[in-house]
Amino acid sequence: MPPSSSSSNTDGYELVLRLLLGVLAVVFPLSHLAWLSGNITAYLTGTSWASYQPTNALLRPEQVWPDAAETSLLIGARIVPVLLLLALGAGAGVLWARHNNRSGGRKKITDMAKARDIEPLMAKAITDKARSLRPSLKNSKHIDAKDTGILLGNLQGSRHEVRMGFEDVAVAIMAPRSGKTTSLAIPSMLGAPGPVLLTSNKAAGDAFTTAYEARARAGAVWTMDPQQIAHAAREMWWNPLASATTLDGANRLAGHFLAASVDASQQGDFWTKAGSNILSQLLLAAALDERPITDIMQWLAFPADRTPLDILRDHDFAAVAAQLKGTVEGPPETRDGIYETARQYASALLNAEIAAWVTPQKDVPEFRPEKFVTSTDTLFLLSKDGGGGASALIAACADSVMRAATAQAERAGGRLDPPMLAILDEAANVCKISDLPDLYSHLGSRGIIPITILQSYRQGQKVWGDAGMDAMWSASTVKVIGSGIDDPDFADKLSRLIGDHDVETTSTSHSESGKSTSVSMRQERILPADAIRALPKGTALCFATGMRAAMLDLRPWYREPGAEELSAASARASQAITARAVAKHAPTQSDFGPAT
Repeated sequence: MPPSSSSSNTDGYELVLRLLLGVLAVVFPLSHLAWLSGNITAYLTGTSWASYQPTNALLRPEQVWPDAAETSLLIGARIVPVLLLLALGAGAGVLWARHNNRSGGRKKITDMAKARDIEPLMAKAITDKARSLRPSLKNSKHIDAKDTGILLGNLQGSRHEVRMGFEDVAVAIMAPRSGKTTSLAIPSMLGAPGPVLLTSNKAAGDAFTTAYEARARAGAVWTMDPQQIAHAAREMWWNPLASATTLDGANRLAGHFLAASVDASQQGDFWTKAGSNILSQLLLAAALDERPITDIMQWLAFPADRTPLDILRDHDFAAVAAQLKGTVEGPPETRDGIYETARQYASALLNAEIAAWVTPQKDVPEFRPEKFVTSTDTLFLLSKDGGGGASALIAACADSVMRAATAQAERAGGRLDPPMLAILDEAANVCKISDLPDLYSHLGSRGIIPITILQSYRQGQKVWGDAGMDAMWSASTVKVIGSGIDDPDFADKLSRLIGDHDVETTSTSHSESGKSTSVSMRQERILPADAIRALPKGTALCFATGMRAAMLDLRPWYREPGAEELSAASARASQAITARAVAKHAPTQSDFGPAT
């Protein structure tokens, strides 16, 4: 037989086989539905129940139920089974669509990490790791999930929880309104077993209001709100000079004022370096003489004031005093430029309301980082975007807490137990710790868990420079990427990190000898850049060291048990903020002139 005839016969057999399978897929369930529905109809109409005869029930119902009325048979054995089959088919279609379009239309991405690929982040492994990291859990028969690690979400399309351990350090890059607060910051705070530090530029309807009451049940809540974002009463003060009694400590404190005022790309010129040096020298003098930090503003206003020189010499900092003297006695144009630069960096201290948070206050407790890190307290650090010197104080306070935690961990044998969680939300705006990328290399090993949340990769590059942001990215053992990534270079970088997979391609050609089919393999990106850009809200990519990239379904707090209680608490806290704002700005009699 010619090859063309053989090929045609093969195609015909395949078509007949498919038709036969399709008919069976319809006839088999339909016949059984006809038998079942017919018997139910017979029972309801008072006739006898028929034996198991599905085929006859479909083709010859009058023989199966000879005593039944014709109309009853038409409805019970013909119409109802067809309607039931259509309903079952529609229901199966809906379930299939929900399975493949889970959680509000999110498409499941295949060829991403499965549970076995990220086993170190799954429940059993993360629990075993917690036992080894935390001596307090070593002999516990049952360990709550919140004590084992920080919940990141569920592996997409499953109930497998994915958690980062208490030796991981994380960077989260998520656009506004993509779940960074509701699905990461707030759940992490609620489940934290130890002290929690949070930086933020918002209060009402954010982590501050949502978690405040819950964290108050765990321990004391400290709120530093120098720019009155939450209109919080001043119930604490913190001494930034406590760690500035050494030249290194004073340099770090001055560096926070510099970072808050100048981007990383502009910090290398003469004026910025000279202004930072003068600020460091004056901060050191104020710390050594146990003066309030605001005294440096008077010294900056009057460079000829010899008080800081005398203090430095009296405390055996002769070399530093000589440097300060050289600047003061240098060319007036240069000296004035340097001092003006320093004045700009520290200008927030001229604001009495801001300065009150960092100078001694009567009848107000002092916040001491060394005590905080051994507690289960919470510290909220609030500042506006571009807060200048105010954000410098926020960064300095966060830095002092992490440094105190490091010192405590060394005293405790190497690690904090329970660990401390530091959620640096809006870090590029309100918490510019210049050497944060370097700190990432050892914080996790000390039981200090930082989660730096950024809106974009470029935002981090602006603050820490290309090398700094690359260092933080590389040092992060967990990276969470949410929706809203519009940087094409970064999206392509992520796509390459996720990798390629083999795609089977089938091609069919026709010729005089018949039809031929060939199968070939080609490589294709698992998740191309345009798909990363289009990640739906509620999903996130997770990159963990040594593991394949995983797609996560986020777990916002308002979908978890206890959400109603948290919502009510958030509403109460938001109302309290509003009431404080109204009371603060309420008109007084003087606004309307003298009383008549």
